[in-house]
Amino acid sequence: MGASGSGKSTLLNLIAGIDRPTRGQLSVNGTDIGRLSRTQLAHWRSANVGYIFQLYNLIPVLTAWENVEMPLLLLPLSRAERRKRVAVALEAVGLTDRAEHYPRQLSGGQEQRIGIARAIVANPVIVVADEPTGDLDAETTEQILHLLQRLNSELATTLVMVTHDPNAANIASRRLRLEKGELLEPERPALLATRRA
Repeated sequence: MGASGSGKSTLLNLIAGIDRPTRGQLSVNGTDIGRLSRTQLAHWRSANVGYIFQLYNLIPVLTAWENVEMPLLLLPLSRAERRKRVAVALEAVGLTDRAEHYPRQLSGGQEQRIGIARAIVANPVIVVADEPTGDLDAETTEQILHLLQRLNSELATTLVMVTHDPNAANIASRRLRLEKGELLEPERPALLATRRA
């Protein structure tokens, strides 16, 4: 969490290997990604990172199925394996029946769930989420947060989420604050602290 302009999205982009550090070392899951070539970084990212965007970033001319399949095209998988993974990801987000729909035919919540399916389809080690509920109504936000909790608990995927929403932050087992580019001491979410007590 942190104020606008504190560097939250930049930090996510660095962790995901989208942005490169200008100095220092950037190690993610034991790999110094700052030292990887562009090609190595693209392979590392496709094998290790899923990204959930606030405004979905779905490709409008592709169906939901094709949007979810897109990250798999970078991996050495057979067509049958790609189909299997896309089917599992769509089932996980409850949108198997919307597979042939285009983004413009989906609600905002459905688009975000397709974005989540796309982020998890390659079985990444880490998923980064930039304000994943920022553009959604309260009911859809609750559904998305429940889905993200399942992603973490059932698939053992590390989730790094940027949010301004205290309710979204409360699903975290660890909460950090970023101020002016500086990561501050962790805070314990009140909800989880109460449960542990």
